[in-house]
Amino acid sequence: MSELQDKRVFVTGSGAGIGKAIATLFAERGARVVVSDIDKDAAARTAEQIGAAGVANCDVTDEAQVLTAISETVGILGGLDVLVNNAGIEISSPLLQQSTDSFDRIFAVNVRGAFVVMKAAIEHLVASKGNIVNIASIAGVGGSPLLGSYCATKAALIQLTRVAAVEMRPNGVRVNAVCPGFADTSMVDRLIPDFEAATQVPFGDLVAAKQGRLGTPEDIAELTAFLASDRAAWITGSHYILDGGLTASLV
Repeated sequence: MSELQDKRVFVTGSGAGIGKAIATLFAERGARVVVSDIDKDAAARTAEQIGAAGVANCDVTDEAQVLTAISETVGILGGLDVLVNNAGIEISSPLLQQSTDSFDRIFAVNVRGAFVVMKAAIEHLVASKGNIVNIASIAGVGGSPLLGSYCATKAALIQLTRVAAVEMRPNGVRVNAVCPGFADTSMVDRLIPDFEAATQVPFGDLVAAKQGRLGTPEDIAELTAFLASDRAAWITGSHYILDGGLTASLV
């Protein structure tokens, strides 16, 4: 498939997990991908494995680093057609027992970081009539014990997606979000002990009952690729739930 042939793409948090799967699939489908991650070694490994066009690392909480990374990306690619905002962190804590510092940290990465990257990239996306795909979560459309601040950040990211889509529509830039359920990633692995302690249910049983199976990074990459492609030309301001029916079920 060549639906993304020669698309110029920047993916944050693409050193591992979902971001790596997105960068890999885009490259397989003909895109020219610049990998970015706070972990420089992971980014270098991903770039080598997928034959990326280049690497432009940044910490998304540092606006100067983000501006430099976008500038480097445009220099490598000659422009920008697609931004995938994937960088994010999780914090597991009862909401009202969470430290203020950790609350501020997760918002700095998951919300402010996404905003800063979109802001840095937008002039280049306007020039190309490009698009943005933000990787949110079903945590942004429903509450979950131990993930209060994470839920709040993903809800905020969905709202940023909607407003950016409306504001940028006259400029020909589309903005959408993907909202995965539990997926087979290191982030979810880190949450399992706390979830099992809180629910007194084996995590595997919970996943089987609620969404059938764990999602894969490749599942998420497929939807991201569709939204980034010209097949989704009339889709903007939307958030797509990808969770095996978890949020659809009352029992």
